[in-house]
Amino acid sequence: MEQDHKSTVIITGASSGVGLQAAKALAQTGQWHVVMACRNISKTQKVAKDVGMSPDDYTIMYLDLASLESVRNFVTNFRATDKSLDALVCNAAIYMPLLKEPLRTPEGYELSVATNHLGHFLLCNLMLEDLKNSSSSQPRLVILGTVTHNPKELGGKIPPRPDLGELKGLAEGFKPPHSMIDGKKFEPVKAYKDSKVCNVLTMRELHRRYHESTGITFSSLYPGCVATTALFRDHYPLFQKLFPLFQKHITGGFVSEEEAGKRVAEVVANPEYSQSGAYWSWGNRQKKNRKSFVQEVSKEASDDEKAERLWELSAKLVGLA
Repeated sequence: MEQDHKSTVIITGASSGVGLQAAKALAQTGQWHVVMACRNISKTQKVAKDVGMSPDDYTIMYLDLASLESVRNFVTNFRATDKSLDALVCNAAIYMPLLKEPLRTPEGYELSVATNHLGHFLLCNLMLEDLKNSSSSQPRLVILGTVTHNPKELGGKIPPRPDLGELKGLAEGFKPPHSMIDGKKFEPVKAYKDSKVCNVLTMRELHRRYHESTGITFSSLYPGCVATTALFRDHYPLFQKLFPLFQKHITGGFVSEEEAGKRVAEVVANPEYSQSGAYWSWGNRQKKNRKSFVQEVSKEASDDEKAERLWELSAKLVGLA
């Protein structure tokens, strides 16, 4: 019966990296039951055991964010558990920088934007009611950000820079020939960066639309450069070897997966992170015991008109409008 007294958090992409470590950190508090929402059930079972999570502290549920049907099925299956949802963490992301041609989802959408943005957008909208009915006095919805969304920061200055343009690709249905949000030629690195701008815009629009009426805290965070994460598994092997060294010894931006996971857990559970609409950061240069702060987002990610337009177009693409 102990589990019934715990708060429940859903974490997408909890089978590796930051998501796994955030799941571990929250489970270890003894106050949270973690729903690990992942594509690979057997892998998740293994890694949860490997990091020492108790079976009583987590449930593994299938979710493929690239499939809108899978997102809807996940919500139905979660509700069948009769758990109260107290926090949702949109962590999962894919990054495939070496692609020459876009991959497509079952709906025909470009894979990285569909997974990182559209799948999470649908999930957030469908689970708003669950969060609103939370037994917690302060339910939270947290979307992972990245430094690469912001051209003012080092990670965002490296070309190609994110730019959603006039959202032409989305407005015209985001199916072939369209594979980029701005309607231009496919560029896989830019597609990833664009999707992360969308994540921040979605968080801000959720805050604008729903915080006051629901009491849900909506926030994003950049937990630091986790250069060893599986996010880079589709990059050149040499990049995978050198990038962590570059972040450790040149930029000072490196953080371990475990530290980043703890930061996500803090934003989920700590009363200090109750500010809705905030984008939390620990800065690029990770000094010991660096304190978190609310960081200014990029000019594009703070464009309220674009946030509203993105919302309307995304709602149409995922079947909410």
